[in-house]
Amino acid sequence: MKVLALDNLQKVGIDVFTKEGIEVDVKGKMTPEELAAAINQYDAVVVRGATKATAACFENASRIRVIGRAGSGTDNIDKVAATKKGVVVMNTPGGNTVTTAEHAVSMMMALSRQIPQATASMKAGKWEKNKFMGTEITDKVLGVVGLGAIGKVVADRALGVKMVVVAFDPYVSKEDAAHLGVERTTLDELYARADYITYHTPLTPETKGMVNTAAIAKMKDGVRIINCARGALVNDADLLAALQSGKVAGAALDVFATEPPPPDLPLLAHPNVILTPHLGAATTEAQEKVAVLIAEQICDFLKKGTIRNSVNFPSVSGELLPVLKPFLTLAERLGAFHGQLLRKPVRELKVDYFGEVGKLSTAPVTISALKGLLQYQTEEVNLVNARMVAEERGIKVGESKTPKSEPYASLLKVTVVTESGESSVAGTVFGGAPRIVQIDAFAIVAELSGGILMLRNQDVPGVVGRIGTFLGEKGINIAGLRLGRTEVGGTAVSLINVDNAVPENVLAQLRKLPNIMDAQYLIF
Repeated sequence: MKVLALDNLQKVGIDVFTKEGIEVDVKGKMTPEELAAAINQYDAVVVRGATKATAACFENASRIRVIGRAGSGTDNIDKVAATKKGVVVMNTPGGNTVTTAEHAVSMMMALSRQIPQATASMKAGKWEKNKFMGTEITDKVLGVVGLGAIGKVVADRALGVKMVVVAFDPYVSKEDAAHLGVERTTLDELYARADYITYHTPLTPETKGMVNTAAIAKMKDGVRIINCARGALVNDADLLAALQSGKVAGAALDVFATEPPPPDLPLLAHPNVILTPHLGAATTEAQEKVAVLIAEQICDFLKKGTIRNSVNFPSVSGELLPVLKPFLTLAERLGAFHGQLLRKPVRELKVDYFGEVGKLSTAPVTISALKGLLQYQTEEVNLVNARMVAEERGIKVGESKTPKSEPYASLLKVTVVTESGESSVAGTVFGGAPRIVQIDAFAIVAELSGGILMLRNQDVPGVVGRIGTFLGEKGINIAGLRLGRTEVGGTAVSLINVDNAVPENVLAQLRKLPNIMDAQYLIF
């Protein structure tokens, strides 16, 4: 296996690959064109923030299985294009939490005492003691917008210097916030009360440009704004107007909508704005930490199949994988069972979990069933892009969980809905091997492996004997046979494990035998 490490990844990260016996090429920043030309030489690529992995980089990619970002943001990776090609996208969300939070607090301190402006004045040979009047932060109200991992550390540090902290985060309960010593409020209330506001939210359609004229109008006069999250959270023109009017007393910005920002950006010249060139994660400790983390994650993925901190596939830990793997196989084969029999386009896939399996992480299991189903409709489907392929085809995907499963400890039921109606198959794991236990209303237990001849027939005497004789005449050896029926003399289902492939001409002859309603050959 071979890895391409870009953007001057720290040596401690390179050493992880070397120790695991994985060859690694270390390079600096690459252009998208250079990366596109080189990507098929590698199983994995690691980037920091400089190299951009655009859609063109993945267009003709065939070998790469994973791309990792040594850091939390993945804006420089085209995740849609990567997912379509089945490439796992990983990041290291916790690696720079403390460093970024400390930078936000440092920016707040510097903004309060105008330290950068005073430093520039001193270096210009001036002594302007009266010009740089500051403000204390003790007892001031800090509004934290986004109480995630970074926001929590900022809140903790602010409480340590005797600030009052209020926070807005719709995903954090009042009880959890109170446990941190923080009061959770509405965003409007935060704006009305806060002397300082610091932003720690991801960039989404809802948060883009959230610092705008309308929002600033709700803030206290003389508020100070800190942004060490995403540059596009701030409308630059609206912030500049508020600074010029005095509504906003100062702003501290580490991130920008375009990086680096254009030299004529008016905010750069405003005396009450302090700026840093995206230094939130720029400490030796943080960069070494994320380099080691992403290298370990990629090694675990390449060598063990463990998926951690993926932004386009449910994470599966190394500890959970051995437990989950038999059910991943079972789900894929139940999906494949449907996929080989379907005659109409799929409208919906439902996966029902019964018993102990429902206590596990079921998201990757559902995706496995989806992949098994779709692989017979397109060659370009895998576990990473299966959901995206389903969305493109308008297939609804759902799952449910039921605590008890009789008579099995764990049971999976995969149901497919088409315009012709719905059909279902259920299975479980015996001794680590996937077994089918029900087809629609038919109870039938058989191994889901190798070649299987599936028959629907009338439940009358002599059918099984004729089938055995017929297959013997065709040189097809029977390895096992299972029957299922709902009533005597009605319709029955047969699953016959065979050692030889059953060609289409033989299937056509089988369908013409007396009392045979249908015959299909399935491969697992």
